[in-house]
Amino acid sequence: MRRLLFLVPLLWLASPAAASSPPCNAGLVWEDRNGNGLRDADEPGLPDVKVSDGVDVVRTDADGRYRLPVVDGRSVFVIKPAGYVAARRADGLPDLWRHIRTAAGPDLRYGGIPVEAPGCRDFALRAARPSPNRQQRLDVLLLADPQAKSLQDVDYYRRDIIDSIKRDAAIDMGHRFGGFYFDGLAGDLGLSLGDIADDDLSLYPALTAATTRLGVPWLHAAGNHDIDLDAANDEDSLLTFRRHYGPDTHAWEEPEAIFVLLDDVIHQPGTKPAYVGGLREDQFAFLQAYLPTVDRQRLLVVGAHMPFFGSDFRAADRARLFALLRDFPHVLLLSGHTHTQRHWYHDAATGWHGARPLHEYNVGAACGAFWSGVRDADGIPDATMADGTPNGYARLAVSSGGRYALSWHAARDPDDTGIGLHAPKVLRQGAYPAWGVYANVYMGDDDTRVEYRIDGGEWKPMKRVEQPDPRVLRENLRDDTAEALRGFDRLPEAKPSAHLWRGALPTDLAEGEHRIDVRAFDRWRGELRARTGYRLEQASP
Repeated sequence: MRRLLFLVPLLWLASPAAASSPPCNAGLVWEDRNGNGLRDADEPGLPDVKVSDGVDVVRTDADGRYRLPVVDGRSVFVIKPAGYVAARRADGLPDLWRHIRTAAGPDLRYGGIPVEAPGCRDFALRAARPSPNRQQRLDVLLLADPQAKSLQDVDYYRRDIIDSIKRDAAIDMGHRFGGFYFDGLAGDLGLSLGDIADDDLSLYPALTAATTRLGVPWLHAAGNHDIDLDAANDEDSLLTFRRHYGPDTHAWEEPEAIFVLLDDVIHQPGTKPAYVGGLREDQFAFLQAYLPTVDRQRLLVVGAHMPFFGSDFRAADRARLFALLRDFPHVLLLSGHTHTQRHWYHDAATGWHGARPLHEYNVGAACGAFWSGVRDADGIPDATMADGTPNGYARLAVSSGGRYALSWHAARDPDDTGIGLHAPKVLRQGAYPAWGVYANVYMGDDDTRVEYRIDGGEWKPMKRVEQPDPRVLRENLRDDTAEALRGFDRLPEAKPSAHLWRGALPTDLAEGEHRIDVRAFDRWRGELRARTGYRLEQASP
């Protein structure tokens, strides 16, 4: 049943007595024309703006006023309309929500949501100012699993990820980011796909301070490590997360795309496993109310923490979600959690019955392998993931008509080739050619064409293999054979990579150094290239 409510002007809101009568779940969405955060006499209310409490969806009336049922424990939020900029809270996050909490909740270690004085809540929006610098696309920053467990990890996150984004954006002025939605140069919107912290929720303010240095409006989905672990049930498990980051169901609209962020972690205290991937009934109610209102010619992006593929996500919930999405022509799923990276294409085997396969991008982790590995000269751990993907961040570029492009950017990598190479340093001249060069194409999938050549010769195809990346295996072996710890935590054991290719190295060439060129044809970035080499030496039995 659709739960979208169309409001007529609410005369009772004009009454001072009614407006001051607690509790109140009503207010005004207005245009802050001068950006001062105060409603001036010439600043009107905005009609037809969607407002939700995570279940019901209403539209503001002709005067910009909204009203929702008073349900204790819910969070009210404005679904930011395309063409407008949200005001910012003191912490730099979008100021688009308020919590309804009139009675004390459970006593949680990290505080949960405190009781708030009842009263109406108004929200300010500012019309976006077009800029000649803005391309005809939306640039979105994607992070999964920053997963800080200490202030030291927060420092890694700030220097390794946030500073990389700032530097990369400053260098790559060809993109001409910004000037339309915000004042910075890093992107138009940012999404974090869960596990913001690693169980220590007291780190949220420090993590937020690092992220908001980018000056980009930022939305957060919740992960399994964002849970109040002392909560007695799933309903109370994200109270502290919500206090800091707003509703755990959220939507945001831009001219090119619609974004829906969902908590898809079902907390199961006292059981094994202690959580499972899935969705709640209130989330399905929201989707049933909201999705019929969106422009289907835009890209619909659904972001969450747990991947929608695999046995860890409840199949019945996946089927219900996919049924709601089936008639949308342009859909992209985003997820995190795995601390690896891959593309997944849903079809009938996973319950998708759309016109073409449904693309899910399982984003690599910002923390990589949990901030593990040997520290470099800057004191930052290696953090390479178990599938050989370096830690970093992704970008999503959305154009009109639902078109999009994705890219992965390794943290602090000045070359940013998108390919990791491994080859033996030296081979015996004339030996049987049983050794090869391996290319880890971080954004590759089954259809990616990868080729190599030796010394500028003919390009030859490389074969996709499902096995561990030799570079991670090498680090595993070094840790195994070291007489002392090489870092605080070791890299994880290498696991088969979904984006690894191999090419056999010839040994019948001249003695000496030989150059290896590898190229991959990325569907979005075009041709990517990387280079390494090996040496042939003569040897006697």
